[in-house]
Parts: sequence; C-alpha cells; structure tokens
Amino acid sequence: MHCQPPDLRLVYNWLFNNQSCLLCGDRAEAALALCAPCTLELPWLRERCRRCALPMAIDGLLCGQCSRRRPAFRRVEVPLLYAYPVDGLVTRFKHQARWPIGRLLGELLGQWLQHRFSEDLVRPDCLMPVPLAPRRLRQRGFNQAALLARWLGAVLAIPCAEGTLLRPRETTAQQDLPARARRHNLRQAFRVAADAAVNGRHIALIDDVLTTGATAQAAARCLLDAGARQVDVYCLARTAKPRRY
Repeated sequence: MHCQPPDLRLVYNWLFNNQSCLLCGDRAEAALALCAPCTLELPWLRERCRRCALPMAIDGLLCGQCSRRRPAFRRVEVPLLYAYPVDGLVTRFKHQARWPIGRLLGELLGQWLQHRFSEDLVRPDCLMPVPLAPRRLRQRGFNQAALLARWLGAVLAIPCAEGTLLRPRETTAQQDLPARARRHNLRQAFRVAADAAVNGRHIALIDDVLTTGATAQAAARCLLDAGARQVDVYCLARTAKPRRY
C-alpha cells in the first residue's frame, strides 16, 4: 500500500521552507517546524530504565519489571515522554493522517538517534516497522510505524526491511486493554515472512509509542526465535509507569 500523501509538497514544504512553529505560531528559524523555545520545552525523556526506557528517578538503573524478567529486546531508544504536547501530536499523526506532523516527529527521532550513534549506540543492520493487522491497516489507511521507518531509513542511511515482520492475526486494539491483557492479546500475533533473512542480524523495531512494552516484547521474541542476533526498539515517545489493574 502506498502510504505517502498524493502531493509530497504537503510534507516537505512544511519542513524545509519558511514556516511557523507548529506549537506557538512564532517563526521557526530551523528546518523543523518548531521554534527553539518550544523545542527546549518539549517533554524530553531523561532519567530512564537502561533497558526499557521507563521514566525513573535515577538514570541508568533497571526498573522493577526488567529486573524481574529480562525483555526479549536489548534496549529502547526514545527521545520524548508521552505527555503534552507530544501526546496530541502523535494522536493527530496516527488517527487523523497528519503526515507533516509525523514527519516532524520522525525528524526529531532521527536527530536523537544520530546523536546516540555518535556516542555509543551500535547501528543496526536494518530498521523494521511494527506491522498492523490487515483489517486495522485497511481502516487506518496507513501504518504509522512504516512511515517512520521509511523516513528514518533515509535520514540514517539504514535499510528498511518492511514486510519482513508480519501480523496476520487480528487482535484487539492494545490501547483498549489493561496491561496484563495486552500480553495475552499478542500471543502468536507476529510471524516472520517465509523468505525473510533475519538470521544473525541486528534489528531495530520502529514504533510510535511504547506503553507497557507488550507489543515490542512479542515482536522481538518472534524475531529472536527466527534467528535474529539482537533486537532494539526505536520509538517516538515513552509513557510513564503503566497503570496497575
């Protein structure tokens, strides 16, 4: 499915020409549609669990959940907390098909990852979007994770392996379920395409928001079982501590 808007100028004019800040309306002097003050005031995620990026009081420790049960993925790289105004921007991109907003968020994630690669983050062999089940893809018309993966692949010069990880089974929408039910909902939800070459590869899963980590866990476990060497997760935003039910 071709998920780009029919006129790419809708995206690129917003990003690279003279424009106003997406949040406050002032002139945005940088390439992004955000002014410098608004960029600084975004809810940047700082202290976090070193594996799942759950917000914590002290940086670099393991959260209780990762201490009790090691996730299938090696690490989560995420720049932002899922809070105002990022939550609204993600919603408008994901549920209202606002591609310029998605591209803006993708550029922020790309800049974050380039910074991390310049430090100590090992570059993956490929980027792999978390897939949508066929019915949900038809309803939404596009997969936001696939768009992010394509944009990131171009910015970071990393191949995008779209179509390798599949989601053939229809499942209940994750946001409609409590944390425990999310894990059960995703059992055997993913599979690797028969002709896919994942053996020995370092893969970075791409998604928009990490909440409980159930989707990332299920997808990473599927890839590791298929022979992947390592699975990381790159996403736009991370929620705070999951609610208890």
